[in-house]
Amino acid sequence: MSSIEWWQKATVYQIYPRSFQDSNGDGIGDLPGITQRLDYVKSLGVDVLWLNPIYESPNDDNGYDISNYRKIMPEFGTMDDFDKLLSGIHTRGMKLMMDLVVNHTSDEHPWFQQGIDPSSPYHNFYIWRKGEKDGTPPNNWRSEFHGPAWQFNTANEEWYLHLFSQKQPDLNWDNPAVRAEVYDIMKWWCEKGIDGFRMDVINLISKPTGLPDDPLVADGKSFSSLRMSANGPHVHEYLREMNRKVLSQYDLITVGETGDVTAEDAIKYTGFDRHELEMVFQFEHMSLDNDPQFGKWSTRKLNLVDLKRSLSYWQEKLHGRAWNSLYWNNHDQPRVVSRFGNDTPQYRSVSAKMLAQTLHFLQGTPYIYQGEELGMTNARSMTLADYKDLDTLNAYQELVEEKKLISSTEMMAAIQRRSRDNARTPMQWDATNNAGFSTVTPWLKVNGNYVDINVHDEETDPDSVLAYYKKLISVRQGHDVFIDGSYQLLDPTDDKVYAYVRENGSEKVLVINNFSDEFLKRDFASQIDKTVRLLISNYASDQGMDNLRPYEAKSYIVQKQ
Repeated sequence: MSSIEWWQKATVYQIYPRSFQDSNGDGIGDLPGITQRLDYVKSLGVDVLWLNPIYESPNDDNGYDISNYRKIMPEFGTMDDFDKLLSGIHTRGMKLMMDLVVNHTSDEHPWFQQGIDPSSPYHNFYIWRKGEKDGTPPNNWRSEFHGPAWQFNTANEEWYLHLFSQKQPDLNWDNPAVRAEVYDIMKWWCEKGIDGFRMDVINLISKPTGLPDDPLVADGKSFSSLRMSANGPHVHEYLREMNRKVLSQYDLITVGETGDVTAEDAIKYTGFDRHELEMVFQFEHMSLDNDPQFGKWSTRKLNLVDLKRSLSYWQEKLHGRAWNSLYWNNHDQPRVVSRFGNDTPQYRSVSAKMLAQTLHFLQGTPYIYQGEELGMTNARSMTLADYKDLDTLNAYQELVEEKKLISSTEMMAAIQRRSRDNARTPMQWDATNNAGFSTVTPWLKVNGNYVDINVHDEETDPDSVLAYYKKLISVRQGHDVFIDGSYQLLDPTDDKVYAYVRENGSEKVLVINNFSDEFLKRDFASQIDKTVRLLISNYASDQGMDNLRPYEAKSYIVQKQ
């Protein structure tokens, strides 16, 4: 890495528009609501806002089923509202990254509606196949949202592929006309002045030749066939074409959502000499507490040794070759303080700070999901009737009601731990009705702890999780060692403490994170054997590098000889 790019020093703040701020009293967050809160976002010290999809959509999957890429979803506002938001972001010196969803569209998109006719040029925009006469789908693939990945259309007596909801038919990227349309859409938004794209499931766009059966589904070992399309035969060809025709023409930040990738795969997508993307979201560390049979529908606890091994693997493999994205939370993941930390009143704040430091001082671009900076927690008080997430409801129906593989009690415990709706509860602005999100009942139930966890209270508390996030962002931006320094893991087998060293030619920093609720004694002094100066800590006083209190996080500048 010869020079530091702006997006490598940046911190990204993710906004889920539906749950951020309702400005018009309909219970749904919207673009004017985001505009109203831009000063708050700016106060964090972040550089980029990433918006989940705001395009016109029937909302089968909360906007990830797009029916018009050049229009704003009416619930969110108008294009004029978008232009005002973009101007407000730029006026404050920040940038905007849009969500690009082009593995699939909505089945209500005109391309699909016209493409039902086999004689239409839009028919080949999607993946249609004839099935067997007995009604058997073209292959045994399973949708990520449960059930077959094929839907039969009676109008043309063909099956279409949908790796997600049946209302999300997959685009046929092997068709040059599809790629040309996508690039035109991207250029249209770039010309409006946006600053980047987060690309939804982008490594699924090139399907395997012949669409062979999924052997794990055949053996009863998998409920999803996404990996069958991951990193397909032409994906890099298509992304290099996208880079050549669009991305290289603008100064953009790009990140691709890529499940089922190794670090070597990621380097193919993001290598500094690859001319594809700038970073990817990988899921290895987000799968460590999965259940072997039921995947994310699990109540398993994280093993810290596994987490350290995973994060270290990515730090070491990508260093000098490609760039990491750093995240704990997003719209698809539960709240990290409830998952990897301790969300009890005693330890919520200090463990949220510890998790933040662990992440932000690694090499890569940090992503903060709305409410993470407050230490927002999972919504444990929700009943099944309160959940809106399609994935959650479908999983309950299949695993509990249809196949009876798990009890309702067990499944609800897994849902309360891992459902996507844990991240989608409305932003907790203050202790007033509906957490200051809306004047009416919100589209999704507010987490009941908003009275104790909210922006208003944390902004006036110098010891809050919010205050600590602001410090971390400032410290990271003030020390290039966190951008370009090497990474060294200390004590790989320690199952309670995650400690590592970052070092470049001018600075060396020791980062210590206690992942337990115990008072611990360690021997970092003998490993470092240098004078140190405290850089940041989540406790008010320092008892030295070798003494760790519950969920203590602290970093030291190591005096270089």
